[in-house]
Amino acid sequence: MTDRSVSVPPLAVEPGFFRGRTIAELQQAMTEGGLTAQDLVRHAGAAIERLNPQLNAFVHVDIDAALAAARERDAERAQGRVRGPLHGIPVAIKDNVDTADMPTTMGAAHFLGHRPGADARCVALLREAGAIVVGKTLTHEFAYGPTGDRSAQGASRNPWRTSQITGGSSAGSAAAVAAGMVPVALGTDTGGSVRVPSALCGLVGFKPTHGRIASEGVFPLSPTLEDPGVLANCVQDAQMFMLAMSAGAIAPTAGGDDAPRVAWVPNAPFAMDDAAVTACVREAAQRLAGGPLNEAPQVTRHARALQTALGAIQRAEAYEVHAERVDSQPEKFDPEVLERLRASRGVLGWEYVRALKERTRLQAEFARLFQEFDVLAMPAVAITAPALQQRSVAGPGSAGVRETLLGLTNPWNVLGLPAISLPAGWVNGLPVGLHLVAAAGADEALLALAARRWHPPGE
Repeated sequence: MTDRSVSVPPLAVEPGFFRGRTIAELQQAMTEGGLTAQDLVRHAGAAIERLNPQLNAFVHVDIDAALAAARERDAERAQGRVRGPLHGIPVAIKDNVDTADMPTTMGAAHFLGHRPGADARCVALLREAGAIVVGKTLTHEFAYGPTGDRSAQGASRNPWRTSQITGGSSAGSAAAVAAGMVPVALGTDTGGSVRVPSALCGLVGFKPTHGRIASEGVFPLSPTLEDPGVLANCVQDAQMFMLAMSAGAIAPTAGGDDAPRVAWVPNAPFAMDDAAVTACVREAAQRLAGGPLNEAPQVTRHARALQTALGAIQRAEAYEVHAERVDSQPEKFDPEVLERLRASRGVLGWEYVRALKERTRLQAEFARLFQEFDVLAMPAVAITAPALQQRSVAGPGSAGVRETLLGLTNPWNVLGLPAISLPAGWVNGLPVGLHLVAAAGADEALLALAARRWHPPGE
């Protein structure tokens, strides 16, 4: 059953205060005196206390410290100093990103209790912009998985149906925002780890051009592929978050009024094709484009090369990060993550070097493609959220859950391109996402296009 044109299905949990509230609305309420930053932190704390036992979104929370920061932000506001659109806004931080005042565990037994000496650069920038960190959210162990149900702290659960995964690896961040515990959250994206959970939880998820956001203090998985990103309720909130996290390097722009040149990319051979999901997303893409879509079958010519390059780069870099831990402390890994790492050991040096050269060639190919189109469009994920611990997808062209979740997102990480997942509707009561990919460096244009032409389903 496809729910494309009707009201929003209910969540499986009673949502928290921030569900459906934008950052602009919260700022207006604080400006008018109807709310304070302390009120917002208390709302976050109450929602986390009530919902986290059901969803397992947060692995560490410090409301007392957040209230102390909120008092400072309220005092600044009273003195006429507002740092920006995130001033006094509670945020959540994925647990593979360093925070000096809270543990950072990477979802791994190897780092339980680990407390960094300093904030990651992106976290420091969020605090400087006035954001208030209320807690750390669950990550798939070492961010090496798209399901969010392999972590030393357990599995995050989808607020739309708690028997299903959130997607990962930014699993807790997705559950926290979708359930209204916080209005916005930080994630990281190596092959889809922001966009996959955003699609499966009905959120906006944005990953920038590679290198636009500082990575210092983010525990690496595959450094040449990954970037910090944002999970939010609306595009405008994502824009504000990226502005703060990039120190103004990714600033909101209005964009033009011309209809965008949108090219549709078929699922095959990147991923399987669920007819209901694809139909829902294609309708959303047509609404955004304002008419018929262009077709981009030429993209599929590069599918094999993209996947080969991605596989060699990610596996080689991930094993380099963990080689000593795999040898000396294998028992501390989740068995599934350990198996993936051991399988990564076999990448040869020449294969890695060749993959880097192939990436450069493919980047040039796609730079030419984006002279014809503004964005490529496709589903963010080919299916709706699988069940917790599910590892295969039945049906024609059946495949593994991991490959299916990542098939439409990870090609763009190997190219370093900006990409966004937008809520497109529901299939059988679960969200699906429209995935838009733009040229390298076109972050502002992509966000502006989404802000201007995307409307939440059900409105």
